[in-house]
Amino acid sequence: MIIPVILCGGSGTRLWPLSRTHMPKQLQAMHGDTTMLQATALRLAGFAEESVGAPVVVCNDAHRFMTRRQLQEIGLQQSTLIAEPVGRNTAPALTLAALSIADPEAVMLVMPADHVMADAEAFRAATEIAAVTAHAQGSGFASIVTFGIVPTEPATGYGYLQVGGTSNFHPAAFNLLRFVEKPTIEVAKEYVDSGQYLWNSGLFVVRVSVWLQAMSVLAPDMLAACKASLAQGKRVGDDLLPDREIFESCPADSIDYAVMEKLGSDAALKIMGAVVPLNAGWSDVGAWDSAWAIAVKDAHGNASIGEAMFENSHNTYVRSSGPNAPVIACVGIDNAVIVHTPDAILVASKDSAQDVKRIAARLGERKDSRAELHRKVYRPWGWYDSLGSGPDGAGFQVKHISVYPGQSLSLQLHHQRAEHWVVVKGVATITVGESVRDYQPNEHVFIPLGEVHRLENKTDAAVEIVEVQLGAYLGEDDIVRLQDKYSRA
Repeated sequence: MIIPVILCGGSGTRLWPLSRTHMPKQLQAMHGDTTMLQATALRLAGFAEESVGAPVVVCNDAHRFMTRRQLQEIGLQQSTLIAEPVGRNTAPALTLAALSIADPEAVMLVMPADHVMADAEAFRAATEIAAVTAHAQGSGFASIVTFGIVPTEPATGYGYLQVGGTSNFHPAAFNLLRFVEKPTIEVAKEYVDSGQYLWNSGLFVVRVSVWLQAMSVLAPDMLAACKASLAQGKRVGDDLLPDREIFESCPADSIDYAVMEKLGSDAALKIMGAVVPLNAGWSDVGAWDSAWAIAVKDAHGNASIGEAMFENSHNTYVRSSGPNAPVIACVGIDNAVIVHTPDAILVASKDSAQDVKRIAARLGERKDSRAELHRKVYRPWGWYDSLGSGPDGAGFQVKHISVYPGQSLSLQLHHQRAEHWVVVKGVATITVGESVRDYQPNEHVFIPLGEVHRLENKTDAAVEIVEVQLGAYLGEDDIVRLQDKYSRA
């Protein structure tokens, strides 16, 4: 049985302004109509149902509800979701997933949620080889399998795997000799010309028991912290919530550093590394130049998502998103990236795409919310779009709010603002003080300062309102939650 394990962490700061802390790239539709998380979960759709189990998804606790909703949108009702209270890199994330799987001999297919795979059939074929390899025993040894991407160029943005002879575990797999960090262009050319090196994909296939055995020898403190955090954590439906205090004490490390690069360092640990070559149109979409590389282009190498016009321009990537997105006209522009969101515009040379993360970092240092939030912010109950505000955010603020069917905001009050609500779509159940009643489109509600109130959607269609906030302070922290179905009170 193959259990997909989807690692849905990371912030994707090199893809700012589309990717932000509270809505990172794996939850965005970077390539195609589905989000990267959804595309990853759908990647095994061609396997026989009896050979693939329900996925385990490990994400940040702040993304828990959005992650669950995106899985439900593609019909994945049965999945285990592990919400990390803090990020601790990929080795603890995989360990949490392994501990949550009942069958110790199940094979985990470990997939980061931010990869693109153009050829799903080739990926499935390589996965079948890797699964057989991971199940095999050779002279008392077991294996942890990684996919090595067949290089298409001497790239300097990826780590490399040096492969040896044919593996004893499978004739289509190779022995893993060593990991190599991102090389210079000269060294990368030597690697590709030698035929002995593949790109390091970050994809793994390993039996649950083998991974836990490796952790017990190579990272016992990490394994102990993961076990304790799950034992002291909570289960809410199919969601596992590890204990925050214990998980914060867990060492942070990647799968490569914690385990893979140490295989062979302990003679008692009879686990070897194996590599299955993969040629499936893989990309990790790590920066905007990667997004351009996988996009559909015109005869001059230009690619666009949203409305764009190109005149005497070449090898340029344009992306425009949001309501009433403008047309972006490029005249005499070469080798550039232009990304528009409702509250930010990025203009960069493709050659400097890796440096975009520095802009996100500088915004974070000055406490600018645009490092973390989009103008449209998703919440467990739905979303709100900040349409406008007074000078410096003071005096008034206007929001467009949408509530999913069957969901509700918390029962709350504000100390520093009053609010006016106008229902524009659906039937809204609104509490104001002791009054609870349904409101139709074009009806208005006034929420006095300090009054207890709540917005609910008891129907099977979306409810939308326009909210006008009035007050000297309009920050999101002026919310006193009295009751909340999402445990935020």
